[in-house]
Amino acid sequence: MRVRIALAEKGVKYEYSEQDLKNKSELLLKMNPVHKKIPGLVHNNKPVCESLIIVEYIDEVWSDKATLLPSDPYRRAQARFWADFVEKKIYDTGRRVWTTKGEDQEAAKKEFIEHLKVLEQELGNKSYFGGDEFGFVDIFFIPFYSWFHAYETLANFKIEESFPKIIEWAKRCMQRESVAKALPDQNKVYEFILELKKRLGI
Repeated sequence: MRVRIALAEKGVKYEYSEQDLKNKSELLLKMNPVHKKIPGLVHNNKPVCESLIIVEYIDEVWSDKATLLPSDPYRRAQARFWADFVEKKIYDTGRRVWTTKGEDQEAAKKEFIEHLKVLEQELGNKSYFGGDEFGFVDIFFIPFYSWFHAYETLANFKIEESFPKIIEWAKRCMQRESVAKALPDQNKVYEFILELKKRLGI
């Protein structure tokens, strides 16, 4: 989702190749022989892997269009810090919210809420994490919005009640064509998680 949003923001045309992760294609194994994971970007027949690295690569290669990372070195470092925070904290605790039960799930939920609190403080009254312009941190955090309904339903809590600014920000992001076209429907994500839980015996 992040890569698709970044490419759309830059107005770059590309060919999208869906991958079956249970039966990995030769192309995927050849282009990402180390991690054998998605996403992968193939540009000029050369592979770039890992969403954080791919989005930075897109920003550097197509630098003449909509900048995703700030030009100021300090602000750029801050953007990388918050993208890393989202990657490590939101992904991990979000996963634990839907893969655990009972006390473990309550602990994961509490931790997830704490991370959202930190992010809402960082967002403050800004339109986007970087200020007035949609950018790097927004690209990294917004895909999780499609999982919010699943987190809330499975762990029985309401994100909007505690974090109205994050929901306002998410709705603002969703008004962008790049985001709206890349993010799956929240109900579909919820159904996907239920199916996954069943398959994993959770």
